[in-house]
Amino acid sequence: MGKISVLLVDDHAVVRAGYKSYLSLSDKIGDIYEVDSGEMACQQYAQQPVDVVIMDLSMPGMGGLECIRRLISRTPECKILVFSIHNEIIYASRAIKSGAKGFINKGSLPETLVTAVCSIAQGQSYIEATMAQQLAMNMITEQGDEYKIKQLSPREFDVFCLLANGRNSHEVAEKLHISYKTVCNHSTAIKEKLAVKTLSEFTLMAARQGLIQT
Repeated sequence: MGKISVLLVDDHAVVRAGYKSYLSLSDKIGDIYEVDSGEMACQQYAQQPVDVVIMDLSMPGMGGLECIRRLISRTPECKILVFSIHNEIIYASRAIKSGAKGFINKGSLPETLVTAVCSIAQGQSYIEATMAQQLAMNMITEQGDEYKIKQLSPREFDVFCLLANGRNSHEVAEKLHISYKTVCNHSTAIKEKLAVKTLSEFTLMAARQGLIQT
């Protein structure tokens, strides 16, 4: 195959610049495009499909998980590598479930990014070894809190994480660019799916899964 075209999706310009600089050093990487949101990623990919999309998860607006879902639903052959600051297994699990072909942490060695991109461009998957083992074990022993949380939609998961981390409904609405009423509707649905009634139960469940930011 020829050189690999890439779309970088991250809301931090400095981070994108770093990715772009490192990727451009590889003679295997060709055109590199960049956008700062999930919404723009969907538009850009529709106009200019690439071999691999490198996706952050934590972005204002649509968010990475919902963006993955939309890209895959519109173009099933879309190849997505999640490159996230989150190293909790539940994020990797949800990303793969949404359709991503790979997941690596931003704390990984720089060369890991190029290796992952090349593997995914060739039709393979790429998940770091330790995380892959954890994912395999989770598939065998799926139960409890983690199983319940996996039932949430990508948007519900974003709302759940923000509420569990102390954001109120107005702040969540502003962060995700949705209405206050929509947040309240999501909150109700989340409580039903997780079988919880109070915010403290939200927080406790999130803490047990490593979803509370420090």
